[in-house]
Amino acid sequence: MTKRYGAPAPMPDSIRHFMRAGQHPARSLPCPWCHARPHQPCTVPSTGKRPAQVHQQRMAAWARTTACCPTCQVEPTTPCHTDGRVLVGDTVHARRYLEAEETAA
Repeated sequence: MTKRYGAPAPMPDSIRHFMRAGQHPARSLPCPWCHARPHQPCTVPSTGKRPAQVHQQRMAAWARTTACCPTCQVEPTTPCHTDGRVLVGDTVHARRYLEAEETAA
C-alpha cells in the first residue's frame, strides 16, 4: 500500500473537466432545467432521480457557449437564429452540437 504525503499538485481549471472520466463536457455548466450546479449530475425535479444523460437544455447551453454555429454563422454565446429570428426555446442547430463535440475532443 502506498501512502501519499502532502497535498496533490494543483490542476488548472481549464483542464480539470477533461480529466474527469466518463462525464459529458456539458456538465461543466449549470443546468438551466433542473438547476444542478456545475460538475454535478442532472436530476429529475419531480422525483430527484438522476437520468443517464444530461438534460437537453444543458447540452444546448454548452454548445452555445463553446462553439460557433456553422449553419447561421454566429459566434459562441450568441443564440442560433433562422431568418433573423432566434430559435424557439433557446435551442441550437445540430451542426453546432457537432462543432462543440469536436472542440471538446
